[in-house]
Amino acid sequence: MVKVGISLGDPSGISPEILIKSLNKLPKNNAYIIYGGKKVLDKTAKNLGLTANFTLINSPEEVKKSGYYLINLFDEDFQAGSPSILSGKASVVFLESAVKDILYNKTDALVTLPISKRWIMEAGFKYAGHTDYLAEVSQAKEYVMVLMCKKIKVGLITTHIPLKDVPKSITTEKIVSKVRLINKELKEKFGIEKPKIAIVGLNPHASDNGNIGDEENRIIIPAVNQLLNEGVDITYPLSADTGFNRYKEFDFYVAMYHDQGLIPLKLLCFRKAVNITFGLNFIRTSPDHGTGYDIAGKNIADPSSFIEAVKLAVKLAYNTQSKNHLQTV
Repeated sequence: MVKVGISLGDPSGISPEILIKSLNKLPKNNAYIIYGGKKVLDKTAKNLGLTANFTLINSPEEVKKSGYYLINLFDEDFQAGSPSILSGKASVVFLESAVKDILYNKTDALVTLPISKRWIMEAGFKYAGHTDYLAEVSQAKEYVMVLMCKKIKVGLITTHIPLKDVPKSITTEKIVSKVRLINKELKEKFGIEKPKIAIVGLNPHASDNGNIGDEENRIIIPAVNQLLNEGVDITYPLSADTGFNRYKEFDFYVAMYHDQGLIPLKLLCFRKAVNITFGLNFIRTSPDHGTGYDIAGKNIADPSSFIEAVKLAVKLAYNTQSKNHLQTV
């Protein structure tokens, strides 16, 4: 049995609906500990015509068997589709409580449901999202935002920054550091003995040999040469408009910025993709979508990505337990 912590995310978005719809569809014989609010989950279950039987607890340490548990942290009656500073504050309370417990090894994996960057920051949270916050609290020296499905895995050199800031945010050292981590995580967490990694260029046609920008020749190719010398199986920069068509050839893609990598991924596997952060000292996954305020409360939210996120978290947690057991035998 593994204990999976689930932070509810924004209670006025689609997260409560996704969670309730997923009950009894998650991997069996595990404990699922929700950091959320009872009123909003009860109301959501009633509106969906479903039952939500959570055992109320104060700490994961009380959990001795599989099932669904709730740590009732912010028990307000939130209105679906109407986010506010209060819902942003609740999102932060749920997240911080879940993270504290996994940092103290009270849970084995963390799955985060969507939060709103705007409303958490309006509520006083200094981070623009999950990834930077999780990296800081886990004291990660390097980390990579990764989205993946069965068909393709994509990691980002830069994440949530304006497009105009991307070129100056890419350095040879950053690419080398992040690709080293990607290579290591693919081996250790996913059992890929010799990962085949594709890297895409920043400019159209990967600069066409320096005719359309110089970042490939000046920054990316030197990083590739260094990585090749270290034994990493990585391509020279591919043109992004055609490089993703070769996804069957590679274990992983490295993209320079958010939309460059995530548009092809979501075209290939939207609703099945999972967000995972490489480089943390714990397992963290999340669905590949946002809060969905426009469809909240309408009973049309698809829980598939969340279910996949939980499945991946459980799989990685079991793998970690097995490795730890072997090391102690």
